[in-house]
Amino acid sequence: MCGRNSLFTEQDDLEDRFGAEVVADGSYRPRHNIAPGDDLHIITNEASDEIARYHWSLIPFWANEPEGGMINARSENAGEKRVFERAWNSRPCLVLSSGLYEWRSTNGGSKQPFQIHREDDPAFAMAGLWDVWEGEDETISCVTILTTEPNDLMNSIHDRMPVVLPQDAESDWLAADPDTRKELCQPYPKGDLDAYEISTRVNNPGNDDPQVIEPLDHEQSGLGEFSS
Repeated sequence: MCGRNSLFTEQDDLEDRFGAEVVADGSYRPRHNIAPGDDLHIITNEASDEIARYHWSLIPFWANEPEGGMINARSENAGEKRVFERAWNSRPCLVLSSGLYEWRSTNGGSKQPFQIHREDDPAFAMAGLWDVWEGEDETISCVTILTTEPNDLMNSIHDRMPVVLPQDAESDWLAADPDTRKELCQPYPKGDLDAYEISTRVNNPGNDDPQVIEPLDHEQSGLGEFSS
């Protein structure tokens, strides 16, 4: 799954990286600890030159109130689920990230958080689906992140991972038909993802500062001994 994100790339660098302009209401600000229910910055298939802010949790279109929702969707069967059907068919998006967070269970029962990022890239994109929930008095643009089987790096941390798109597949994801996009929902195939242990400060969404991504100061701060 993907239950926490960050986007702390400087705005100019972010816009240059994706060839798009931030149009979200309010000024862009770096975030180091984005939790479900917060806003994610995304690029939709309907406006590939714009970076907009969408509510992280896709609210079922039939819901009477904008509560709950789906923060993730399994890419293997999202098109078969009523809640995702129309988004899967016609509403792909790129969910922008400087690094995501995942937790690895330990023998003692506690969970160790990791920061996962792409080396030598100011930001990357995860595959997402967007939709619009319409209530009597408000309309909410919302998004969910697609997940898949883990690659070798992520397998030592969790049994799922977000669909991280190679840079050369980002435009294809937005433009392709559903069958082609399903083929893109694969474990990240390249070797430029890295992960390292961070402190449990990330567990509290109120801790939203650069300290969150600081590596733990001990010899096992990396993943070398856990990777196959």
